Amino acid sequence: MRTPMKPEAATAMKQFKLEVANELGIPDYENMDKGNLSSRENGYVGGNMTRKMVSFAEQNMAGK
Repeated sequence: MRTPMKPEAATAMKQFKLEVANELGIPDYENMDKGNLSSRENGYVGGNMTRKMVSFAEQNMAGK
């Protein structure tokens, strides 16, 4: 069974997604119709989020 995300975590993830989209040159990602983006563009956002989270976890596990 999937546990719902805590509200503070959901807010942080939403902000993180917007920051990553902005870094990728997709401004106003929150208010745009995602159906107007290609699968590749939408995938870049999620893929880069994952990459950054894995990198962060690796650094923390390495004691940095």
